[in-house]
Amino acid sequence: MADPTPPPKNESPRPQQLDAAAVQRQLRRLAVSGTPPWLHADIAARMAERLPLIKLKPRRLLQWSAFLGGSEAVLAAAYPNAEQVLIEPTPALRERSLAANRRGWLDALRRRPPVVVAESAQGTQVDLVWANMALHASPTLPETLAQWQAALAVDGFVMFSCLGPDSFIELRALYKKHGWGRPSPDWWDMHDLGDLLIEAGFADPVMDQEGISLTWSEPEALLKDLRELGGNLAPTRFAGLRGRVWRRELLQALDGLRGADGRIRLSLEIVYGHAFKAAPKIRMSGEAQVSLDEMRAMLKQERR
Repeated sequence: MADPTPPPKNESPRPQQLDAAAVQRQLRRLAVSGTPPWLHADIAARMAERLPLIKLKPRRLLQWSAFLGGSEAVLAAAYPNAEQVLIEPTPALRERSLAANRRGWLDALRRRPPVVVAESAQGTQVDLVWANMALHASPTLPETLAQWQAALAVDGFVMFSCLGPDSFIELRALYKKHGWGRPSPDWWDMHDLGDLLIEAGFADPVMDQEGISLTWSEPEALLKDLRELGGNLAPTRFAGLRGRVWRRELLQALDGLRGADGRIRLSLEIVYGHAFKAAPKIRMSGEAQVSLDEMRAMLKQERR
């Protein structure tokens, strides 16, 4: 498995790694968008199709990067009686969700389950952590998975989706051909993500991937849509500002990606995963100490 930790300063970054400052900059930009990224609601619906495979019906769930995840409709339909906790990656996004929550005060009068916007997931103890199209924008993967693990109650589960390494392969080949640097990180392979879930303490991880083909009639529309999805987070991207000449060359190069149908085509790989939080195991020694909460969790697991 590839090492997800940042390299020493005298080493080149791995292709899967992200520029943390660029991540924050793009999140601030997306926080002022009128709607979540256009692709995310579609992926949320595709991910929700997998929910019937899980027998547990969450009474309390956590949306990780709630606004950008675009999952409000599918989760309300799947679990209409579940209390929700919303976690946002930046203060601007958190304030946006807080404002939306204040505008939804009528929900309390309609006796709908409460929605809580929290600063962190610590101590939330939810039955489901839902993270739609967020993990590929996490510069510290192990830390994020550890937060998911800590937020879950025993027997709870995490379900997530993210971009995989075969996303935008046509764009990467085009940039390489013209010597333009990297247009994106490589992102993590689903097998590596499964290994990371196990290292984080999750049980029975199930990973899957889906290929999606996107097409555009014009290169300008393609660039506009990609900007709405985010930006280039690769540490090895071109360091300076691009000019008008380069933009004109880029548009011409993108126009050359047209297929037999006359449309410009880019590939996406969407990785899906889910895993459970198992009861803690006791390390056997001459003397073992077990908390009351751990004992209750283990007894509950034994009865099942």
